[in-house]
Amino acid sequence: MLPIGTHRAWVVMVLILLCNIHSLLAAPVQQGLGQSEAAPHSPNMTLKGVFESLLSFFRPMTCRLSNEQPLIPCQVESHNKSECLKNHCCPMKIGQDLQCHMPVKDDVQLAIRLILLTGGGFLILGLLPICCCAILQRSPCINPVQGISKKVRQIARERRERREETNDEEVHLLD
Repeated sequence: MLPIGTHRAWVVMVLILLCNIHSLLAAPVQQGLGQSEAAPHSPNMTLKGVFESLLSFFRPMTCRLSNEQPLIPCQVESHNKSECLKNHCCPMKIGQDLQCHMPVKDDVQLAIRLILLTGGGFLILGLLPICCCAILQRSPCINPVQGISKKVRQIARERRERREETNDEEVHLLD
C-alpha cells in the first residue's frame, strides 16, 4: 500500500514516462523550406485529425530504404527537395539527380509501438486491481472489519483505563 504522498509522485512519474514515450515514438516531422522550425504547431483536434494521427501511429512510414521493398516514385512537377517534402515524399539523391519516392512502411517501428502498447495495457490491467484494493481497503463501508477494529480498540482502551484506575487504587491502599 502506497502512502498518499508517494501516490502523487507515482502519477507524475507515469505521466512523464508517457510523454517521453510519445515523443520517442512520434513520427518525424519533415518541414518544408517555407516553415520555420521555431513556429508553434497548432494541434488539429477535429475528428479527421484524430483519425489521421491514430492511423499514422499504427501505420508508421519511413524514408529509410530497405532491400525488400521496391521504391515507388512520386509524381512531382519539379525535382527539388521542398516540393518533394510538400507532397509527403522522400527525397533521394542518385548521382546528380534528385528523385522523390513514396515513404515505405516501417515494420520495426510498428512492432516497437505494439509491444509498448500491449505491455502498457498489461501493466495497467495488472496494477488497477492492486490500486483499487489499496484505496478501498481504508473505506469503512467497503471494509467492515475496519469498523470492528475501531470498536475493539475502544474496548481495549477502556479496559486499560480501568486497570490503571485499579492499579492506582491498590497503590494508595498499600501506602
